[in-house]
Amino acid sequence: MNGTTTVDEIWAVLRETALRQKETEKLVQETAQQMKETDRQMRETDQRLGVRMQETFQQMQETDRKFKEVSTLVGNLGSRWGDFVEKLVAPACIAMFTKRGIQVDEVFTRAKKTVAGQNMEIDILVANTIDAVLVEVKSNLTVEDVRNHLERLKRFKSFFNRYADCTVYGAVAGIAIDAGADQFAINQGLFVIVQSGDSVQIANDKDFKARTW
Repeated sequence: MNGTTTVDEIWAVLRETALRQKETEKLVQETAQQMKETDRQMRETDQRLGVRMQETFQQMQETDRKFKEVSTLVGNLGSRWGDFVEKLVAPACIAMFTKRGIQVDEVFTRAKKTVAGQNMEIDILVANTIDAVLVEVKSNLTVEDVRNHLERLKRFKSFFNRYADCTVYGAVAGIAIDAGADQFAINQGLFVIVQSGDSVQIANDKDFKARTW
């Protein structure tokens, strides 16, 4: 070859350049389309995310509302328990136990004592210098509550030594009482106090022999 570029070679180069330019333009167009699609998907994702965030926020508000309702119900239950203790059980104790031959003339609610770092609290303590009755009050009385009260009765005099020479009796009361809990308490020698109309009464029959500590 003499080094001279022929017309055919020039056309071949031009055709190759044109072909590559078209391929480049096609690639640019495809890239642009992909970018548009990506942008659309991102906008849709943002919208879905926004909807989900709104839904999550609404769910959180609903959860907060339900939590407040439950807190109110729990608070009301605590109030009912306090009313049951202070307005129904405590005022009736002296008359109820006196009728059973137990000599009491003082009523203390939530009597507390700490001895050697150990605490004891009595919901209602009905006493004088001769007899004392420990009344455990629950919103829902269970067999386990009765067992716990029996343990409390065993340790009572070691905490409240001013009653060391008293005859000590036990009683349980509840706004609601689990099936079998009342009979278990009676079998263990405890008085069972139940709601009766606007007041309370001892459910044990007249021949009941109370256990003493």
